[in-house]
Amino acid sequence: MSELVTGDAVVLGLRPARLPSRALALAIDMAVVWTVYLSVSVGLAIATASLDEAAGMAIAVASFLLVLVGAPIAVETLTHGRSLGKMACGLRVVRDDGGPIRFRHALVRGAVGVVEILMTFGVVACIASLVSERGRRVGDVFAGTLVVRERVSAGRVAAVPPPPPWLVGRFAGLDLSAVPDGLWLAVRQYLTRMGQLDPQVSWAMAERLAGDLAACTGTPAPREVPPAAYLAAVVNERQARDARRVRGGESVGVGAPGVRAPGADWAGAGSAGTGSAEVGSVGASGAGGGVVPGSGSGGVGGAGAPEVGGSARGTGFAPPA
Repeated sequence: MSELVTGDAVVLGLRPARLPSRALALAIDMAVVWTVYLSVSVGLAIATASLDEAAGMAIAVASFLLVLVGAPIAVETLTHGRSLGKMACGLRVVRDDGGPIRFRHALVRGAVGVVEILMTFGVVACIASLVSERGRRVGDVFAGTLVVRERVSAGRVAAVPPPPPWLVGRFAGLDLSAVPDGLWLAVRQYLTRMGQLDPQVSWAMAERLAGDLAACTGTPAPREVPPAAYLAAVVNERQARDARRVRGGESVGVGAPGVRAPGADWAGAGSAGTGSAEVGSVGASGAGGGVVPGSGSGGVGGAGAPEVGGSARGTGFAPPA
């Protein structure tokens, strides 16, 4: 099981697709593409019968590139990784961090696919998929993508916790372009699992990840914000940006301010927190919280962060004074 996260910060928890399902999806795609290619080729041959041999060859090469190479790239780009064969088999192409692919990912996969699929009849792709731990072909390695199964039972889906309302939108000015995909995945996996960790270990992991994230953005994390809340707020900001990009600028509100009063507890995912999480558009339980240093100690991982002062409070944290 590989717990992947989409660009909308939704944990997929999907299994990487293996060779049999990928081969079936590819066979469906190739059947459709070759049918279209042969139809187009016959039509062009009839329409250009009066042209000389050089012009006929140029048209044949152009039709090959447009139909057999360009069409799959366009389909994967427009459907965010779901070709006809992949939709039939319940598969999807995603980035290494689980986010939706873009044109450059589809372009690299399509360009490499000409060699490893069309020119070698899929032999290279089959060998690479069998050798790869996650069933990736050479085009996936170069493009930084992964084919996953997206049909799973609802009981296996865990949501990344939304940040507390008083932090939503606070980090809108951060430059997130330098944050590597591996760090995003580590942060998201931590947020979904911190309710299962020892409180001290959870707090230490949150501080380390927050430090790494702040180093990549070039802006130090606010001292008054607990590290777990900081991580959730930054992931929420990236989620909003990816959602606007994918949906053409449509406004997406996650954990919008005003749903809960500032100072309300942030209940933890996987934790029997004392407060309830009422989130507007996402409705997912949070993942453990912390408290503002000096305002009492709370829990990261649902069981309380290292005690800063006062008595322990189970879960939740208060906004800065």
